Amino acid sequence: MGLPTPYYQNDQVTLYHGNSLELLAEYADQLTAEAIVTDPPYGEISLAWDVWPDGWPGLAAGAAASMWCFGSMRMFLKHFDDFRGWRLSQDIIWQKATGTGPVADRFRRVHEYALHWYRGKWREIYKDPQWEPNPVSKLKVGTVSRSGPDKAPHFSGMGASTYLYDGTRLVHSVIPAKSLRGKALHPTEKPREILAPLIRYSCPPGRVVLDPFAGSGSTLLVAAALGRRAIGIERDERYAEIAARRLSTASR
Repeated sequence: MGLPTPYYQNDQVTLYHGNSLELLAEYADQLTAEAIVTDPPYGEISLAWDVWPDGWPGLAAGAAASMWCFGSMRMFLKHFDDFRGWRLSQDIIWQKATGTGPVADRFRRVHEYALHWYRGKWREIYKDPQWEPNPVSKLKVGTVSRSGPDKAPHFSGMGASTYLYDGTRLVHSVIPAKSLRGKALHPTEKPREILAPLIRYSCPPGRVVLDPFAGSGSTLLVAAALGRRAIGIERDERYAEIAARRLSTASR
């Protein structure tokens, strides 16, 4: 038996309206992707939609071996057992311009995490390290030599080396991006500036990104704009409709 009829589909994107737990449980082998990039309900507030879908990381493992998952430290610690079988490779921090949360007895929270998980052998996982112009480096573009040995103990006495400096640096693990706030079409919508580097890093052009919690379709839109294909699942038809409209407009 095949997948249900897509709620929306074009040459790059397929969107399903349904329960991601049910669809992943039954059709994971038909939802295969190079990488998952998703923002599940954290289960931290009392709103009806914010319920953690128990067991979804294990089901998602049948669809991809690489996964970026947004969340809070509290969420990841509380549901750590659900990620059994996945290995953690790295984390990035989305630094927001303004904070969220009503409490006044803690530090103001102005960040969210995105953790990169993988299964199998790391060398077999697609990864494209992201580079950006280096605005502060005093090094000149060209060949740079470092005489050694390096005395820093954590480098174990690395010897001399020479490399070509091209004026760029690896994108830092703390990525600033403004929240959408009044422009958001979904309560937890993520901006393009935080989604794009994760998609570029984990999925080559022409391959598939899967988002089991598609919301208003931001991950799907960014993936398509970057030349990737995308599959999304959204349980709430209100947001599936918003995502479909956005995707339809973008594809014209």
